[in-house]
Amino acid sequence: MDTPAPSRTVTGRIDVHPRGYGFLVVHPSGADEVLSAFIPPPELNPYLADDVVSATVTASADGRWNASGLSLLHRPRQEVYGEVVTRKGVVHLRIDRDVANGDWPLEAAGVEVQHGDALVARIADGKAWLLRKLEPGADRSLERIIVRHGLRRDFAPEARAEVQRVLSTPHALGARRDLRQVPTVTVDSPSTRVIDDAISVLPAGGDGALRLFVSIADAAEFVTEGSALDRVARERATSVYLAGAMLPMLPEELSTNWISLVPGEDRLCLTVELRIDPEGHVTAADVYESLIRSWAKLSYTEVADYLDKEEVSEPMAVVREAMPWFRAAAARLAVARAGRGGIEMAREEARFTFDEETGEVSGIEAVRPTTAHALVERFMVAANEAIAGWLIDRGVPALLRVQDEPDPQRVADLAAFAQHSGFAAGFGRRLTPLALAAFDRQIAGCTAESALRSVLRRSLGPSRYTVVPAMHFGLAARAYAHFTSPIRRYADLSVHRALKQYLRGRRDFVHEDPSVEQLAVHLNERSRTAHRAEKDRHRVLEARIMAAHVGREHMGLITRVKPFGLLVQLDGMLVEGYLPADTLPEGPYQPDPRETSLVGPARTFTIGMPLKVRVATTDEQHGRIELALAG
Repeated sequence: MDTPAPSRTVTGRIDVHPRGYGFLVVHPSGADEVLSAFIPPPELNPYLADDVVSATVTASADGRWNASGLSLLHRPRQEVYGEVVTRKGVVHLRIDRDVANGDWPLEAAGVEVQHGDALVARIADGKAWLLRKLEPGADRSLERIIVRHGLRRDFAPEARAEVQRVLSTPHALGARRDLRQVPTVTVDSPSTRVIDDAISVLPAGGDGALRLFVSIADAAEFVTEGSALDRVARERATSVYLAGAMLPMLPEELSTNWISLVPGEDRLCLTVELRIDPEGHVTAADVYESLIRSWAKLSYTEVADYLDKEEVSEPMAVVREAMPWFRAAAARLAVARAGRGGIEMAREEARFTFDEETGEVSGIEAVRPTTAHALVERFMVAANEAIAGWLIDRGVPALLRVQDEPDPQRVADLAAFAQHSGFAAGFGRRLTPLALAAFDRQIAGCTAESALRSVLRRSLGPSRYTVVPAMHFGLAARAYAHFTSPIRRYADLSVHRALKQYLRGRRDFVHEDPSVEQLAVHLNERSRTAHRAEKDRHRVLEARIMAAHVGREHMGLITRVKPFGLLVQLDGMLVEGYLPADTLPEGPYQPDPRETSLVGPARTFTIGMPLKVRVATTDEQHGRIELALAG
């Protein structure tokens, strides 16, 4: 007599696969691993991605789980994107295949729709109810991503009304320190309109110590806790940058004008003043509310031209005498950071270019950080570290940014990748910040640098917010906080509020306040959502561009092994494509237990190996570039 397969009732969240099936993801309880149960298409039809359901999961003979008997408990998704289709004379909405696997009956509420129209709708009572129809010529892939991830373009009327109250209410200066006579500049890309941070450096005194001022827009003075603006900002958690479009955390009337540190205008700030000795050690940090005026808005190119070639641009002329001290401060901080290890945050990035007339994406280019990017990064990292230490020393519970030391298996995987890429890591069983810095220096400037850094970042694992003090491994920092972008990140805004409360006399703080940890959990989730949306947009535009490369051959490096194939990053393009395992010769192939190699009867493909590939097909809707082995 056969033993019945074990089954149990669970609660989980639905994950939809664009090929029409799904998985029920059950989060771990205690020491249990995450359970992922297959949902066949018929069972999935009435549900959307992220629906919370109860279900019966049953283990099959091969150890895999299957879900059945699904029942909806909660539907967090408010809106869906889809396109109109007609079936037997009845209009339906074909919902984004990352969100639903079926077509839902459409209630158009009297609006004329026709086959192929793109819509945003809400789901209720087994139907899709029209909310708005996209205009002809709209970027459908952009709208699909915005709706898929629950992002928002517009602000609620109550938040808009509050903006007008902020703009019309004078703000008293109080006891702020007046820094308007200190030579102060901002450094950003020429197109940047949201300016959070300004920098100043005063010359060294008789003991050789100089003073670095990092002044950050005092958004907390205008966005009060619990207000309509605050509720919107908290829910969004961050500005989202979708190449060619930006969804701001705060309305533009505030973020690009009233709060932004535009040149020549008096602005309220929070300033951290650092005393840096000749060896680059920060020997003192002072934090206070301030009033500043930016003397000039400089671009990264202008600052790099000064640092590299002593060229002084016209806007820079007003702070010409201070510029050598900017360079000195950056050099000192660089020496101190090199002595403790970690990696530089500024890295090569892929940037899309757009046609000025049509707005269509026209290309992709690799942008390498300059000496100016390194200077600004060092100043911002020093400020964030100083703020974290300042808060911890005073017992103020605030959001901290932490990153754990990677476990030995991740370290071994990174070493294996380096070896197959032609580099000797030799980390030993434990990766230290100094060993990480040595590896970082080893790969700097090499042909495979971008692929190596992609794997390196994945090996280090994600950073996260928490109220519990811990180190940030990648930066080799004892403590770290986000302080320098309160217009664009809610975490920074929260840190500003904690600082201002202490500066204004509050002392009844709760040790490792649970409410701060609750906020951290929310911000971590929203940050991950924003990151996924940005990656989706990136992949869609990559596929759009690479459509013109179908049939062309490229060299690349294997950066990841998946159960069904390989991810390969193309040299010099920062573009990643998928090489299916079933197209590889001499198969079949199976991943090894750590998914570092794809192993076949006669050949093995391992992360770090160079491959010559051909662009086979592209799928813009799903952001997919499929490759084939060449030669």
